[in-house]
Amino acid sequence: MKVIPYGRQSISESDIDAVRQVLNSDFLTQGPAVPKFEEQVADYCRAKYGTATSSATAGLHLACLALGVTAGDVVWTSPITFVASANCAVYCGATVDFVDISLKSYNMCPNALEEKLIRAELAGKLPKAVIPVHLSGQSCDMERIHKLSERYGFSIIEDASHAIGARYLGEQVGCCRFSDITVFSFHPVKIITTGEGGLAVTNDEVLDYKMKLLRSHGITRDENRLEGHSEGPWYYQQLELGFNYRMTDMQAALGSSQFKRLDEFIATRHKIADNYDTTLEDSAFILPHQHEFSYSSYHLYIIRLKIGSNILSHREVFEFLRNNGIGVNLHYIPVYHHPYYERLGFDRGYCKNAEVYYSQAISIPMFPALNSIDQKTVIDCLLSIDNE
Repeated sequence: MKVIPYGRQSISESDIDAVRQVLNSDFLTQGPAVPKFEEQVADYCRAKYGTATSSATAGLHLACLALGVTAGDVVWTSPITFVASANCAVYCGATVDFVDISLKSYNMCPNALEEKLIRAELAGKLPKAVIPVHLSGQSCDMERIHKLSERYGFSIIEDASHAIGARYLGEQVGCCRFSDITVFSFHPVKIITTGEGGLAVTNDEVLDYKMKLLRSHGITRDENRLEGHSEGPWYYQQLELGFNYRMTDMQAALGSSQFKRLDEFIATRHKIADNYDTTLEDSAFILPHQHEFSYSSYHLYIIRLKIGSNILSHREVFEFLRNNGIGVNLHYIPVYHHPYYERLGFDRGYCKNAEVYYSQAISIPMFPALNSIDQKTVIDCLLSIDNE
């Protein structure tokens, strides 16, 4: 049986040629393709600096380290995200907490954030950093979150793993107008891919330097950064305990090639979303709400079951779709449901809206190569559930 996946990469002959050129060059790992890709993404976002990494998880970790997140600090993020959005702070020795989502956008709710900040200030436990997650490619309300950061003194890392090419208030996500650092993902099912890979953008030269230093073992060859004098042209120093979080030239070349089609990919995703919006408007499903301040990159198209609208349960609908060749998924299980976080003291039900979302959400196929025939198959299958 043919399975229509919820997402997949789109690789062209130009992409293959770009990687082939690197394979035939003198540099497979650290060569000219990496800084070219960094500049390409930063320029597109209207940010000053870009740091390419081996994954978005690595980028989030470096962002936390660059902002000084350490043991004793608290970092807040959304419960509806991949675990990396929380793990990156735990890697630094910090404690993680969660801010409930809005049931309109499925992003961090600014009202819930403000209420939690008021309580935290009274308890003397304000966060060092907050990591809003742009779920599905729709930006969080960053202006409101930024205003709260000015009032309560926390740093902001945008987890834009889903949101390369998205816009907020008419500006590119990644411009860092309302954040310290923004991190993108280039996993194969994301908007563009480098195979595995991520990239952090910032307008702060110091943060950029720290991330670049720590992604490569904390080592520098820059004579202006050395502690003491150089001992020769071979000389380098490890200044801090860093990591091997580097992107390769092969990955960067693929990313640069893919990047040329970024806007085309997103335009196609919007056409697919518009068709879903039209054909499923009166169905038994809640369709994704799009805020007027946001232009989504539509990494995902998430529907929710209307309570009492049909006789099938959430699980039955999910299994029905998969059994009929629709490769649906669920993004995401609330992070605090996972055993690791339960052992840290989180109970199920910790975030009310996140629980409602989890009990209803299904990600249906959304990727540029989804043709009209396959999309109609998905729609017909969903409407057949509606008529049960």
